[in-house]
Amino acid sequence: MPNKTFDPNELTQRECYQILSSAVAPRPICFASTVDAAGKVNLSPYSFFNVFSSNPPIMVFSPNRSGRDNSRKNTHENILEVPEVTINIVNHAIVEQMSLASTAYAKGVNEFVKAGLTQVASDKVRPPRVGEAPVAFECKVDQVIELGEGPGAGNLVLARVVQMHIDDQFLDEEGKLQTEKLDLVARMGGSYYARVIKESLFEIPKPIREQGIGVDALPESIRNSAILTGNNLGRLGNLKALPDQENITAITSHKEVQKLAAIPSKPERHRAAHHLAQVWLENGKVEEALSLLFWMEKVL
Repeated sequence: MPNKTFDPNELTQRECYQILSSAVAPRPICFASTVDAAGKVNLSPYSFFNVFSSNPPIMVFSPNRSGRDNSRKNTHENILEVPEVTINIVNHAIVEQMSLASTAYAKGVNEFVKAGLTQVASDKVRPPRVGEAPVAFECKVDQVIELGEGPGAGNLVLARVVQMHIDDQFLDEEGKLQTEKLDLVARMGGSYYARVIKESLFEIPKPIREQGIGVDALPESIRNSAILTGNNLGRLGNLKALPDQENITAITSHKEVQKLAAIPSKPERHRAAHHLAQVWLENGKVEEALSLLFWMEKVL
């Protein structure tokens, strides 16, 4: 496929940022609260953010230098003065207030007040947490790595979690945090955001404890199917074993499979079989789909 190639050294900072922030998405949003040496509070969102370790629990985010005047963010300056931060997770209920807090207010202006958010005292660090946040992490800053000196340069903050706060309404009966209830939001390119609601979630079996057979174990005609997608092949390759003869034979009891044999044209039979296998895959019938494809190889 044709593609356009770019050398980042030949792009402006703005052009490079546009490509990076649009392509590397969706990104979780860090709502970072900090204080300066005088105790003045700052609250700012960052989407160059993620969790990097669970033991020790480390979160990272990057307050970049301004692309306009190369100035440091208030968050960066505060952390150099007081190496502590609370990282508040943003969900849809506060996304507009989060956006408002991203305004470049003057140093010393409290964005909690500007955005109408509740300032709650932390237990182990000086920066307060956001009362409306579904989850908040109190952190000590272990290190700040300055990645450059020009406009747009990042400053990687390594924050070690020392206390966690979770709103009870997002916990199940066993006390576990429920992904489907959080209603999280994520940053996309430009002014776009993504909302992670229950209807947009899907599950994929993880090949952690048992190795999948791999796509390379599938017959060539299946690997090169004009119907099956890369995702379909990946799901098939995640199975533990190829179907045995008993499973292949059992698949013929399905009325849908019996109809395939009545199709007069061999190419049409194969296409119909691949389409049916794809439907089964999308409905979670992975072993049946692979048995169908192997039966097709032998019979159709």
